[in-house]
Amino acid sequence: MCLNNRYDFVLVFDVRDGNPNGDPDAGNLPRLDAESGHGLVTDVSLKRKVRNFVGLVMGEKLRFDIFVKEKAVLNQQIERAYETSEDVQRAMEAWKAWQKDKKNNKKPARHYEDVARDWMCDNFYDVRTFGAVMSTGDEDSESKLRKTAGQVRGPVQLTFARSVDPIVALEYSITRMAVTNEKDLEKERTMGRKHTVPYGVYVAHGFVSSFLAKQTRFGEEDLELLWQALEHMFEHDRSAARGEMATRGLYVFKHETELGNAHAHALFDRIKVSRKADVEVARSFADYGISIDDAGLPAGVTLIKRV
Repeated sequence: MCLNNRYDFVLVFDVRDGNPNGDPDAGNLPRLDAESGHGLVTDVSLKRKVRNFVGLVMGEKLRFDIFVKEKAVLNQQIERAYETSEDVQRAMEAWKAWQKDKKNNKKPARHYEDVARDWMCDNFYDVRTFGAVMSTGDEDSESKLRKTAGQVRGPVQLTFARSVDPIVALEYSITRMAVTNEKDLEKERTMGRKHTVPYGVYVAHGFVSSFLAKQTRFGEEDLELLWQALEHMFEHDRSAARGEMATRGLYVFKHETELGNAHAHALFDRIKVSRKADVEVARSFADYGISIDDAGLPAGVTLIKRV
């Protein structure tokens, strides 16, 4: 079932004694705004967690498979459209015939790349949701045509998450009693470094376009799976660096129309997260409060509190 409504949403999550999104170019320090000191988590990091959740829950079966996953060879993922879809195969054969003899063959109504893109949208959840660049396919040895699926712009977009307050990035020395090589046996221990944020509450904003959803065939079932992923993704992303992260709030503004009934920024301003006045140093979510202005919402807008 296609989407007929626009959605804007606010995601609130926190981290305790962990690194929510390390920067590999800065020694894996937590990402931050250098001017204000506020912590940052990239949209790519959040999308990765959604992808991992969907892959875990849905078993990476077709329609809910994941295009961008660990150790995936993207050209091989695109090749699957040409190997398994008869529609794609027929479209490419028709294009080959036209390329070979344009005088006697009618130009196909659709480029084979467009047919392959539809197949990728139908079978990969993250392509259908976030979009993808799929124009890097391998060349067909016989026809010299490149097996690509073009590009698609996804209906779901996320901003960077930003911490409510400036964060403190702490650095710790850690040791390992074992060694990697025999030549290091005489060493007492191996030293390492670990970076954490003592505590931080982060807020990200998201958008769902029904117009783009129709192009990728992103439907109501996909939307519900997205909400579930945002609610529970941290529960299945535990690691030594992210032991205590949790979704603390998911507030969805549903518009009656596809175009929308209010500006997103005006709706986002109705959700405010702030440290309590009597708390000097925050170390738990209880040190923060969330105020929700749901009185007098614009006509045609409904606020849904998922978390």
